[in-house]
Amino acid sequence: LTSIKGFADTILRAGERLDVSQQRRYVGIIKDQADRLTRLVEDLLAVSRLESKKLQLTIRAIDIREAIERVQQNLADKAKKHNVVVQVPNGLTPVWADADRLEQILTNLIDNAIKYSMPGKTVTITAKDIQSSPEMVEFAIADQGVGIPEEHLPQVFSKFGRLDNPLVRQTEGTGLGLYITRSLVLALGGQITVESIPGGTTFTVRLPAAT
Repeated sequence: LTSIKGFADTILRAGERLDVSQQRRYVGIIKDQADRLTRLVEDLLAVSRLESKKLQLTIRAIDIREAIERVQQNLADKAKKHNVVVQVPNGLTPVWADADRLEQILTNLIDNAIKYSMPGKTVTITAKDIQSSPEMVEFAIADQGVGIPEEHLPQVFSKFGRLDNPLVRQTEGTGLGLYITRSLVLALGGQITVESIPGGTTFTVRLPAAT
């Protein structure tokens, strides 16, 4: 809000004295910060709906490969400097899920993997049927990022949880993304786990199979 107000005030006060490139730059900053504010509000509204049990779900059989492809397209600009590898076998069992919520889960996890990895690193998205638990389908997102110290792993799904390291500090976030992700997975009857070592983190999600 401070950035939006400040640059809007500057344009109003000195609009005629600013050349076109300056005006475009300031308007661009206002738009970026407005987009960021929208994401913050959406996260807070999502938390409110989840905690008040007012989240509406439309459950149907969904092809995970198609959901991953849609999310990949949406995140294509952010992933330009990363190598995104998708490994989904043919004939994978669909999952019972709400299409919008599944895409939100995938978006949060893949976006995090990109944000918290340096350019040039690989983000790997895998999915598989589970032989030992045929009632569930599993997908995982693995990055080559900074990793999460073992003592901090229990905090990653907490509300407003943010790790204290340089790469995390320089990325924007509310600390609500993984809290919302876990809540959505549980609302869909699934499970989510995280494993991390220095140089890589993997989030694994299991959802009911639409057999």
